[in-house]
Amino acid sequence: MLNKKHLLLFLFIFSFAFAHAQLTAQKYIELYKDLAIEEMNRTGIPASITLAQALLESSNGNSKLATQAKNHFGIKCHSSWKGKKIYKDDDKKHECFRKYKHVLASYKDHSNFLTRYNRYAFLFQYKTTDYKKWAKGLKKAGYATNPAYATRLIKLIERYKLNKYDQGNLIADNPSPKKKKRKIKHNYSKEEYAISLGRKIYKNNRIKYIIAKSKDTYSKLSKEFEMLPWEIYKYNDVKKGDDLTKGTIVYLQPKRNKAAKNNDYHIVKKGESLHSISQKYGIKLRKLLKKNRLKENATIHVGDKLWLRKRKKNT
Repeated sequence: MLNKKHLLLFLFIFSFAFAHAQLTAQKYIELYKDLAIEEMNRTGIPASITLAQALLESSNGNSKLATQAKNHFGIKCHSSWKGKKIYKDDDKKHECFRKYKHVLASYKDHSNFLTRYNRYAFLFQYKTTDYKKWAKGLKKAGYATNPAYATRLIKLIERYKLNKYDQGNLIADNPSPKKKKRKIKHNYSKEEYAISLGRKIYKNNRIKYIIAKSKDTYSKLSKEFEMLPWEIYKYNDVKKGDDLTKGTIVYLQPKRNKAAKNNDYHIVKKGESLHSISQKYGIKLRKLLKKNRLKENATIHVGDKLWLRKRKKNT
């Protein structure tokens, strides 16, 4: 029988494993297929090949490189790499691998890696829909040392029918200069996209929001989440050029006309402003002003009572 020490160790390992459930191949595909399609449209690398490589190299996004370095393709540093690094044993001990800020950067770097080096140039003579030639070509070019690398890629593609992502949404090789290039729209949810960027999405008053990190700006976030610039400013009741500090709530959807249930009013505390209160409860600033019969530049004081769901009565 297990003694107390071993039993506690077993329970700890079991609870840790349960709390850190791993991604399945199917979940990984659903999460990142649109990144693969976007890169296919940008560079011509089949989405099926990108996904199969990512599944294989990152163990469905669960490997140490994937979880700690956002490196989903096992790309090593090489002499040209100037970014962050992580070290692990591979063909040799303590080898240097590239470390990324988010998964999106890993996908883009993978595409750039294949388009930059001459040894992969012949691959782009193959049709985007010919995943078998691409898989065999990657092995021939030396992407991996495993002799079964091409076979493993092909099996993954056929098992999960990844080649269906190679069929559409292709941009012409020589688009007319008179026409603007169509913007590629992400089909995955904001939650999935946030995960791919290393962010977490929260909800307040049924509105999705993120917490700003250092060096974030409203302009940067609007591009990151494919929002129009005016949307992020309007949703957060700010103006173009306003500073964004670390820890600030940034809404990705319009705020509501009133606060959530059980939030009838708010007592003003030290350091709070009308804007910070509107952000705290996910209520539009103009609606907050209207409910309390206040003008835009009104001053509030500690102890003031602000109504969040109903309009203040005339006194």
